[in-house]
Amino acid sequence: MPTRRQILATGSSLALAAILPARAQPRPPVPILFVHGNGDHAALWMTTLWRFEANGWPRERLHALNFTDPLSRNDDAVPQTGRSGTADQLRELAAEVDALLARTGATRVALVASSRGGNAVRNFVVEAGGAAKVSHAVLCGTPNRGVFNWEASPGSEFNGRGPFLTMLNRRDSDVVEGTAFLSLRSDGNDKFAQPDGALIGRPGVPTGITPEGPSLRGATNIALGQLDHREVAFHPRAFREIHRFIAGAEPATLAVTPEPQVRLSGLVTGNAGGVPTNRPVAGATLEVHRVDAATGERRGEALLKSTTGADGRWGEVVAGPADALEFVLAVPGHPVTHIYRSPFPRSSGVVHLRPARPLAEADRAAGAVVQMTRPRGYFGIPRDVVLLDGKEPADVKRGVATDAATTLRLPVSEIGRAVVGIFNEERIVARAWSAAENRVAVAELTW
Repeated sequence: MPTRRQILATGSSLALAAILPARAQPRPPVPILFVHGNGDHAALWMTTLWRFEANGWPRERLHALNFTDPLSRNDDAVPQTGRSGTADQLRELAAEVDALLARTGATRVALVASSRGGNAVRNFVVEAGGAAKVSHAVLCGTPNRGVFNWEASPGSEFNGRGPFLTMLNRRDSDVVEGTAFLSLRSDGNDKFAQPDGALIGRPGVPTGITPEGPSLRGATNIALGQLDHREVAFHPRAFREIHRFIAGAEPATLAVTPEPQVRLSGLVTGNAGGVPTNRPVAGATLEVHRVDAATGERRGEALLKSTTGADGRWGEVVAGPADALEFVLAVPGHPVTHIYRSPFPRSSGVVHLRPARPLAEADRAAGAVVQMTRPRGYFGIPRDVVLLDGKEPADVKRGVATDAATTLRLPVSEIGRAVVGIFNEERIVARAWSAAENRVAVAELTW
C-alpha cells in the first residue's frame, strides 16, 4: 500500500505535468508522391523508394503512381488511342494527391517528377490551385521550355511555342508562393535538351532549346554534370539533392540497406499496338525462378506460378536479398518474355512487368534474341562500361546518352547458352531462348 509521502509525490508529479508543455513528439516526414515520365511507369522509382526507406522514411508515406496511358498525344488537344493529354494527367495526379493525403492524414505532400511528369506537376500546382496541398515540387529533367520550339508539331505538349507550354510559361516566374520548387537537370547530356534536332529526328535543325531548358524561373536550379535525361531523377546524385531539398538535411546514406527477406509483387501491363500502357492485363501467366547469378540456370522449383486477374496484379513472391531471379511472362499477342534481374536488396510492390513487343523481322530470322535494357538511365559510351556478350553494342549511339536498350541476335546453334550483360558494376546473366518458339530474353538492369 503506498505511503502518504508517495501519494503526495504522485500528486505533485501529476500537477507538474499538467502545467508543463508536453514533450514534442517527432513529426512524421511529409508523404512523397513520385510521378513518372513519358511512356514509363511507377517501377522506375523503385531504387529511389529504397533509398528513402534506408533513410528512415516510412514505406507507407512513399507512393509512386501509374498514369493509365503514359505516352503523350501527338497533338495534346486531339484524342489518340492509348495515349493521354495534359488534362488526363492533371486529373489523375490530382486524384492521387487527394488519395495520399486521405491515407496518411497529412495536410500536404511532396511531389517528385521525372521528365513529362513535371508537366503534370506544374499544371497541378501552378494552374489548378494545387499549391495548398503541395509543400515541395521537384522536377527532374522536365522539358520546361520544351523539347523543341519550332513551327512543326504545333499542338505537341513538348513544343515550347505550343498552347500547353505557352500557358505554363506565360508569367515572369514559374513558381508560386507556398510551394518550394527544385529543378534538376543535366549539364549537356540530356537527349531532350539539345540545340540541334538530331536526336529527335531532325538533324541540322535548331531546336531553340539549350541544356538550361529544364530550369525554372524562381526555383532552386541544380545542374548534375553529365547525368543523362533519366539519371537526373534516379541516380544516387539526384537522390541526394531530392532528399536535401525535402528533408532539409543530407541523407544519412546513399546506399540501399538490404532486408533479410524480400517480398516482391507488382502489376502486369502491356503494349497496345506498340504503345506502352499501364492498363492491367488479365490472364497473363507468370513464373518466377531463382537462378544461378553466374550462369542464369534455374535453381530448384519455381518460387511462384500465377495468373493475373482483372486487376493485373501478380505476387507476392518471397526471395533472399542475394537471389538473382528470372521472371517468365506470357501475355497473349506478345513473345514469352524471360526477364533476368540482379538481386533485389529490398521488398517492393512496384515490380511492374511489361512483355517484349512482337518480334521484328530481323528477330524472327535469328535463332535467339537477347536484349539488355536500362529503365532508369541510358547507355553512355564512352562514359559507361556497356558490354553485351563481351562486346560494346553496335546499336548504342556514342556521345550524348540516348539509348536505353540494346539487342543481340544469335544463331540457332547458340540457343540455350549464357549471355552476360554488364553495365558498369552491375552484371546480369541471361539464357538465350529460341526465337522460333516466340521467346525473348531480357537482361533488365536495376541501377
